[in-house]
Order: sequence, then structure tokens, then C-alpha cells
Amino acid sequence: MTNALFQTLKLGDIELKNRIVMPPMTRSRASQPGNVANDMMATYYAQRASAGLIVAEGTQISEMGQGYAWTPGIYTQEQIAGWKKVTDAVHEKGGVIFAQLWHVGRVTHPDNIGGQQPISSSALKAENVKVFIDNGTDEPGFVDVVEPRAMTKDDIEEVIGQYRQAALNAIEAGFDGIELHAANGYLVNQFIDSEANNRTDEYGGSIENRLRFLGEVVEAMTAAIGHNRVGVRLAPFTSLNGTVDKTPVETYTAAAALLDKLNVVYMHIAEVDWDDAPETPAAFKPAVREAYKGTIIYAGKYNPEKGSQAIEDGIADMIGFGRPFISNPDLPNRIKHDYPFAAHDPATLFGGKEKGLLDYPEYQAV
Repeated sequence: MTNALFQTLKLGDIELKNRIVMPPMTRSRASQPGNVANDMMATYYAQRASAGLIVAEGTQISEMGQGYAWTPGIYTQEQIAGWKKVTDAVHEKGGVIFAQLWHVGRVTHPDNIGGQQPISSSALKAENVKVFIDNGTDEPGFVDVVEPRAMTKDDIEEVIGQYRQAALNAIEAGFDGIELHAANGYLVNQFIDSEANNRTDEYGGSIENRLRFLGEVVEAMTAAIGHNRVGVRLAPFTSLNGTVDKTPVETYTAAAALLDKLNVVYMHIAEVDWDDAPETPAAFKPAVREAYKGTIIYAGKYNPEKGSQAIEDGIADMIGFGRPFISNPDLPNRIKHDYPFAAHDPATLFGGKEKGLLDYPEYQAV
């Protein structure tokens, strides 16, 4: 039943060995000062190189783009060199790895961005949202986010330029491509979702206007590195970090059509995966498949059987398994042989060192 996950797939110019994706997951272990990817992270990703595709953890495109303590960046030469260690280690093991380019917008605190006021589509504070700062200990200190200022046209131009440069930096660092983080309530999502965007210019109001920033960022990146190396992650139905859309089916079907026109290499849809979350409407996935002809990745609440079925049904081309990859570095092998999955330790997800990052063993068949 799980065989569909082990079909090969052509992603742009790259032949993938299976359809199992390790999706981006923040682990907050970049070296300080400087938020630099390191040897520990290189080992972590290399341990998981049997995935068909790894999308590395979100990496901020600028100082202003950082939402949490100890997350890696990709805007300095030192950061590019740090990521080169990671991509080299993954490629040595025969893996394929994309960088996830991230600007958090309003989901941050001045302590994480050099004392500045965060920026967003609009001067709307994300309600009931906390981020963690470095409070001088190894434990993340959680604080409330603050009200951002609305981006000017100059700010928008500047940030589009930062995304473009980050895409070039990712290729310089050896990544096979990039994923634009347009999901989970971060900056691009703050333009897309109606309840986070009260602009009255060409970036607000109608669905077409709210998708304009997404389109301009994607166009800048594909012009820089080629559309075959640019994927986009969306989260149509989540209310994560306080972003909600009034008409998500219409908005995100339009987003899929836009990404089809822009010819991105994949669309990665994060489904809501917490316990009492609303189900994705049944009509949504066929509508997206109709609107977007490229590779579609779904992640969230999938087990191997459900993932394989989604591929066989033609709804998805690849499936992301998030938390299982944290504690099962050999996840594809476990799926293939129906070996049991190890559980992850929630206390070691963010911050710290090797514990909970590198010490999960591969499965030893008796």
C-alpha cells in the first residue's frame, strides 16, 4: 500500500529517489553570534538524506526577518559558508536539499531584530502570539509580539530585493533550490490573508491585490535562479500566528493559479495538523490540482498509508512527514519495511545542542 511513496519523481531537472519529503522544521541551533549554520546541523541533515527531498529549516533573509532566537540566516558570507557545510554533507549522502527562505514580518520581538519595530503588510498586531528570545540562558524565553508598522512601497521593494539576494545566496551555498515560506502567518502570509491585511493600495483589498506581493517575490527569485529551482509553501486553512483568511478556498485556489502561471517547480501545502483543527474542505484539493499543474506536496497528519493513497488518488505528488523525521533519521527505510517509528522528545525541539537532534538511532532489525 505504501509503494507510491517509493516511485521516483522528476522535480525540475532533478531526479528524486522517492516521494518522501522532510519538511522545514525550526530547531534553533544556529551558532552565535551571527546565526550561522554549523557542523551539528550538517550532521543532522546528512542523517536524513534518504528523504527524496529535504527542505531545510526556515532561514531568515535579513536581520529584520528573524522571528525567534538562534535561527539561521542566509544574508552574510559567514552564513552562506555555514550552509555550504550542510549542503555538502547532504550531497555526499546522495540527498537533495532546498533552502526555505523566511521573513517573519510581525511575528517577532525587537529583541530578535536589533531593537527595531517589526514590519508587516499592515499595522495590525498578531493577537495571542508569543516568540522566544535569547534571555541569557539555554532555555528559550517566551515574550509577546509587538505591533508592527505597515510597510511602505520602499520597504516592499527592499524586501523583494532581499528575497532575490537570498535565493542567489542559497545557490551559492550549494542548495539544489529554494522554498519561499508563504505559510503559517509569516510575512508573505500577512499580505495574502484578509484579516492580516487592511491596506488600501494595490497590495490590499481584493484577492488579486493580496496575492501581488507573493507574485512579485516569486518573479524576482525565478528571474534570479530559474523557476525550476523555486518552490512555494502555503497554509490555506491554518490560523497559526494570528493570520486568518475570510475565503480561504477562493484565495488559495487563486494562489495556486498564480503559481501555475509563474511556473514554480512545486507547491507545498501545510495542512492543519493539531488535534481539534478544522478539516481541509473536500472540494479544495481537486480545485488546487486543477489550478496548478506542477508538483504538489502535502504535509500534516499523514501516515504512510494515507500519504501513499493521496499520491495514488492524484491529489499529491509528494508527502511531507514532519515530526517523524526528527526522531527517525531513517524514516524512508522504516516506512518501506514497516518498522515502528520512534517518538520525539518535545523538550528538545528548540535550542540546546546534540541531545534531541543527533542522538536518535536508525532502526536495528533483529
